[in-house]
Order: sequence, then C-alpha cells, then structure tokens
Amino acid sequence: MPTLEIRDLHVAVGDKEILRGVDLTIAAGETHAIMGPNGSGKSTLAYALAGHPKYTITSGTVLLDGEDVLAMSVDERARAGLFLAMQYPVEVPGVSVSNFLRSAITSVRGEAPKLRQFAKDLKTGMDALSIDSAFAQRNVNEGFSGGEKKRHEILQLELLQPKIAVLDETDSGLDVDALRVVSEGINRFRSSGDTGVLLITHYTRILRYVKPEFVHVFAGGRIVEEGGPELAEKLEAEGYEAYAKASA
Repeated sequence: MPTLEIRDLHVAVGDKEILRGVDLTIAAGETHAIMGPNGSGKSTLAYALAGHPKYTITSGTVLLDGEDVLAMSVDERARAGLFLAMQYPVEVPGVSVSNFLRSAITSVRGEAPKLRQFAKDLKTGMDALSIDSAFAQRNVNEGFSGGEKKRHEILQLELLQPKIAVLDETDSGLDVDALRVVSEGINRFRSSGDTGVLLITHYTRILRYVKPEFVHVFAGGRIVEEGGPELAEKLEAEGYEAYAKASA
C-alpha cells in the first residue's frame, strides 16, 4: 500500500527559509488536512513535493513507497504516483483538454490508452463532474472560470489515479454547488482505499464534504498541532491567531 513519508523537511526560496522541519506520513486510505494562515508554508510544501524549481530543499527526506522522491525529476514524481492539484492552474494555449489528458495518461502509464476506452472514461468523468461535453475541445484553462479550473483538476485526478494526491486549496473560489461537485469527485477518488490524500485548505467548509482522519495545523513553516476532525472545528471557532503568535 502506498505511503508518503516526509521527514524533517526544510525548504527555502532564495535565501529565505520557508519550511522549518516538517514531519508527516500519509498512508493509503488516509486523508490528511493541513490548515493554517496565509504565509505559513502550506503551498510551499505542496510545490516542494511536486518539484517546483523555485523551491530549494535544504535538508530532509521525502519517500514514496521507500523511493527517494527528492532524487526524481518532476515527471518521474508524477509517474511514481504523486499528483498535485494546483491552487492557481496555468493556461496551456493551443492544447485541448482532451489531448492534454490523453498525453498525461500516456506519460504516467508509459503507453497510450485506447481511443475508444479513453473517450468513454473521459465522458464518464466529465458527466460525474457536471462538465459540458464541449469542454473537452477547449484549450487547457484558457478562459476557464475558477470553478471550471478546479473541476478540471479533479477530472485529471480521477483519470490518472495517482497513489498520493496533494490538493492545494481546491476549494478556493468555489460556490456551494461547485464545492459539492468537486468534493464528490475527491470522495470517489478516495473510495478505493488504495490512495492517500493531502488536502490543504484555510477553511472547514470543504471538510464537511471530504472528511479527513487527521488534521494538522501549519504555522511558521512547521506543523504545530495535530488531531482529528475536531481540531478543524476548534480552528473554525478560535482561528489561527494563537498559533501564529506562538510560532513567531
């Protein structure tokens, strides 16, 4: 069963240290939520795991099924089963959603899916996310609304079926209906029990739909408190101010 192990991870941007010793283990069948104020390092963790060149790993280890993630290139991490749904997905002009998704599947699996099966899977995924069929021919994220971008991220997640999904503020900018649809997509992905989810968010509203087993509070570039779903309710009631002051 897949397991992501993060040990004493330190990450810098330029000469500024952002993450200051993160320890976290995510196993298959588990959903972990990371919550914390702006600037606490939540998105830095997501992008560092994915291999963004802006973020420099200064020390620590990240293992996926015992393999050294930090020694892998970005595409090798994806093929190993690590997936990132970005907070701000980028536009890819000239590349249709359909071609993008088929190319992504081909890259991850090492062989192209049969066209008929791919078309069937794509339609099933789009229907489940209430995405119009014309969406498949649009250029990736070009002119997409915030909700369309996030639904596309979850469509990728469901088609690629990674081992570990890192979802960076997937609830950001979603109205109530879109939040429900996106959450249902995440829950379908989780339902096999063979995958792990790291859900990064500011707010508890998505946690009412996607129930985490573990909640971690981020402040000052590290995890400062851990608990179950009840910790998210405490944060909703009391906010992050006490944690921010303690980590300053």
